[in-house]
Amino acid sequence: MNQTALPDAAGASAPVQGIHLMAKPMGPICNLDCSYCFYLEKEHQFEPRHRFRMSDEVLQAYVRSYVEAQTTPEVEFTWQGGEPTLLGVEFFERVVAAQRPWAASKRIRNTLQTNGTLIDETWARFLAREGFTVGLSLDGPREVHDLYRLDKQGRSSFDAVMRGLRLLQQHGVALNVLVTVARDVARHPLEVYRFLKDEGVRFIQFNPVVERLPGPAAIALGQTFGTPPFLSRPSSPTDGPAAVTQHTVEPEAYGDFLIAVFDEWVRHDVGSIHVMNFEWALAAWCQLPATVCLFAPRCGKAAIVEHNGSVYSCDHFMYPDYHLGDIRRDSLVELMQSPRQQAFGAAKETALPAYCRRCDYRFACHGECPKNRFATTPDGEPGLNYLCPSYKKYFRHITAAMNGMAKLLAHGQPASAIMQALDGPLIIDLRR
Repeated sequence: MNQTALPDAAGASAPVQGIHLMAKPMGPICNLDCSYCFYLEKEHQFEPRHRFRMSDEVLQAYVRSYVEAQTTPEVEFTWQGGEPTLLGVEFFERVVAAQRPWAASKRIRNTLQTNGTLIDETWARFLAREGFTVGLSLDGPREVHDLYRLDKQGRSSFDAVMRGLRLLQQHGVALNVLVTVARDVARHPLEVYRFLKDEGVRFIQFNPVVERLPGPAAIALGQTFGTPPFLSRPSSPTDGPAAVTQHTVEPEAYGDFLIAVFDEWVRHDVGSIHVMNFEWALAAWCQLPATVCLFAPRCGKAAIVEHNGSVYSCDHFMYPDYHLGDIRRDSLVELMQSPRQQAFGAAKETALPAYCRRCDYRFACHGECPKNRFATTPDGEPGLNYLCPSYKKYFRHITAAMNGMAKLLAHGQPASAIMQALDGPLIIDLRR
């Protein structure tokens, strides 16, 4: 799944600032076997019988290095996997204890991405007490969720996730639901959206599944998905064919999915349901900095630290070619400012095809994630995002409403006023 942008206490996504180092304290180990998950296969990059568990030594080094590297007054720790709750509440009690000495000089926040199946009363109480924000993976109603999100024995995970959701809600834990839009999920936009709304979910994020079939280098690593293109090294060949997996959303279908949800949201739910994808777009239309790395002009500020202390360029580039160093031995600032990482981040912009540079929606897209830029433009230039047809269709569709909401906000009015303005004279005025 893609990096999660979780809502802050005010209900908006925080702009991308400073360095973001997401932690994988359990590595790729998970109690589910989601067929589209790109991270499960990373287990093959470690020796057999490897112990996938962040040690106290790595934890202390991570907390210290991460806080010291931040120039901002707030430090957000993001815990992801695999499934981090497999470590138990006891590990996260040690996390909070390790962070406590820094609380006088920095505001410390924690976000936890989980499949929710292990959330019980103990977990819910802890997360509420310590002010964690939780990203919960839930793809929709049972018949949609269970298309891909099964356990190791091929059994439904739906009831366990819903139990976790309700416990988190009962304890008042700040919550964002992450919907992974795979090929078959994309066929059910309104069923998914209405289900989540009916279940009391107020923060939602949609992430598309885009994975390629593996080529020789990926197969040699024991991977089942293709490795990303080398945007920062254009002379290096992309590993593997451009053919995508059977779970990958179709090029225009993701756009159709977002459009269907947007049309319902913009007429009924602006201000009451926060769909992160739409808030990211609205920030672009308001000429604000990108609120998520996907749509920033450059990347390279969002790296990961694995359970063993290894630092990699990005969550989606956890491969030997993108290994930067070790959090226990190396300066995080120096790793993130290294020529390799700087080239990695700059390539998102410098390798952008001419077709994208001319695009009317470049300001809102910037080529999206480099991982997905393995298609070719109509004139044959490499580096086009596989989802380009989706984004162009989606951005074109939402332009009038986004212009309207941006103007409402600029005049000190709430974006929710768009719901009353859509079919009346006000929307005509706002388009001018």
